[in-house]
Amino acid sequence: MSRSSKNIGERTVLGFDFGKKYIGVAVGQEITGSASPLGSVKANDGIPHWDNLEKYLKEWQPDYLVVGLPLNMDGSEQQLTLDAKKFGNRLAGRFGKKVEFQDERLTTADAKERLFAQGGYRNLKKDNIDAQSAKLIIESYFEHLYD
Repeated sequence: MSRSSKNIGERTVLGFDFGKKYIGVAVGQEITGSASPLGSVKANDGIPHWDNLEKYLKEWQPDYLVVGLPLNMDGSEQQLTLDAKKFGNRLAGRFGKKVEFQDERLTTADAKERLFAQGGYRNLKKDNIDAQSAKLIIESYFEHLYD
C-alpha cells in the first residue's frame, strides 16, 4: 500500500476525467491548491491502456487519486457514473492508492471555455479538454477539502 504519512496540505494527487474513449489526467499539489493538466490516456469502452496510465503514477508518485464523477444535473447517477466508480475501484486495486471521487458537473464546459480563452479554437483539442477537465476536478476537490 502507499505510504501516505504526509499531512493534509503536503500531498500530491493525480486526477482523472473518466471517459469511454479518453481519460484526462492532471496533477495537483495540496500546498498550493492548484493543478496542472498532463494529457490523456486512450481507453477502450472505459478501460484505459493501463501501461500508459501507470507511467503517470510512476512519474508523479501521487499520495492519492481523484476521479471525477459524471452526475446528471439533478445530482442523480447515470451509467457513466457507475463506469467512473468502477474505474476508480480498479485504480485503487491495481495501484494500491486511496481513491476519492469528486462531482464533475460542468467541468467539460468550463474546460472548453478556459481553453478557448487561452488560444481560440485550435486549443480545443480532445486531449487538451480532457486534461483541463481533470485539472478542474482536482481544484474542485481541493476547494471542498478545505471547507
